[in-house]
Amino acid sequence: MIVNERIADYICSLDPGNGAFLDQVEREARRQEVPIIRKETSAFLKMLVAAKRPERILEVGTAVGYSALLMSRVMPENCRITTIEKFSPRIQAAKANFLEAGEERITLLEGDAEEILKDLTGPFDFIFMDAAKGQYIHWLPEILRLMPVGGVLLSDNVLQDGDVIQSRFAVERRDRTIHKRMREYLFALTHDSRLQTSVVPVGDGAAVSVKIR
Repeated sequence: MIVNERIADYICSLDPGNGAFLDQVEREARRQEVPIIRKETSAFLKMLVAAKRPERILEVGTAVGYSALLMSRVMPENCRITTIEKFSPRIQAAKANFLEAGEERITLLEGDAEEILKDLTGPFDFIFMDAAKGQYIHWLPEILRLMPVGGVLLSDNVLQDGDVIQSRFAVERRDRTIHKRMREYLFALTHDSRLQTSVVPVGDGAAVSVKIR
């Protein structure tokens, strides 16, 4: 846990839910161990989208479509979401969830994010990164290209249950590459003169970056 477990449990207890359908999508995803956004982070995501009131949202990492549907609940009516996923079973589940929700403002792009990002044209005034954590640093140049000044980037799972603060030698060998890349990514976000970034210990850690120039 990034924060005290009792505090996290209390924050989650205040969540009013997202309606019968989305609550069921969440329960089923957690039952199948699909990596969806944590409950306390979902409230943070919805708040940011509601505050920003974007016209175009880009999501990297659809999974079963849970986060995209969360954002669609609070975004302006004229907003559109483009979301990217490469894992076939999750693509099919996301499509089914979008259809059942009656949500036509979401476009799902199937394939590897590295290739798809190169072909996208912006601007996207809100971007949510929630895919392969070791690839965040490699995707960042394209993400910045797609963001206008004033655009917001929310990067999830950046503190890796606290492992990111550990020495690389304290991290299991199989996790050292992702540990190194996430530290590089956080350094890039916080030291790029085009961005103003805050790293927030919510959920598994989130970084909020605003493009200022």
